[in-house]
Amino acid sequence: MNIKLKCLLLDDELPGLTYLKMLCEQIPELEVVKAFNRPDVFLSESAGLDFDLCILDIEMPHINGIQIAEMLNGKLIIFTTAHKEYAAEAFDLDAVDFVRKPIELERLQKAVRKAIKQLTDTRHNKKFIHLNTDKGKSLIVFDQLCFIKSSGIDSRDKDVLLKDGSKICLKNISFEKLQTILPPNQFCRINKQEIIAINIVQHFSFDQITSTVPGEQNKPLMFYLSEVYRNTFLEKVKI
Repeated sequence: MNIKLKCLLLDDELPGLTYLKMLCEQIPELEVVKAFNRPDVFLSESAGLDFDLCILDIEMPHINGIQIAEMLNGKLIIFTTAHKEYAAEAFDLDAVDFVRKPIELERLQKAVRKAIKQLTDTRHNKKFIHLNTDKGKSLIVFDQLCFIKSSGIDSRDKDVLLKDGSKICLKNISFEKLQTILPPNQFCRINKQEIIAINIVQHFSFDQITSTVPGEQNKPLMFYLSEVYRNTFLEKVKI
């Protein structure tokens, strides 16, 4: 699965910010959510934004990028600066990379690839996530998930079947967002309406998947495999 990182940009110098945004828009793996040229506005708004990565200038008035990074609770960080003396501090914060100005597209692409690898490795090792559900904020353990499908009541919501037979409803979340959360080696989108856990697959044909999950009259649940997602599914089951 191709990963697209949602990114925030911060540079107090407007020409530098404009140039950085232009470079980011040339990198297919990046989606610039918002660009900021004021640290105070960034701090007031970033908590309410959905993002994976922040590309931060270090030298700014009143508060520097190092201090801001410490407030971002584990988000991926790429620092940009014209001053190499900050490199040690940047890596002390486990920054993804430290890119010297003037920024070159190829160098920025290299940093983004490192961010994608770090995010992928983290997702492969993660065991659970907290999501908003009809029962409140719920801890969702990946190993307990059978499948996720669009809600018949509101397509913005997603119905989930767990291995113990219980059901929950994820509130206002897209399949695209779920694909950035779920471990890619454990789950696969198989059509526009469904994501399944790979470990429930029992048999499959060109356009149909037979699962190990019991349905009506204890017969295995069947899923439709669409052409759009077929190749990805075959790769994940290593055919």
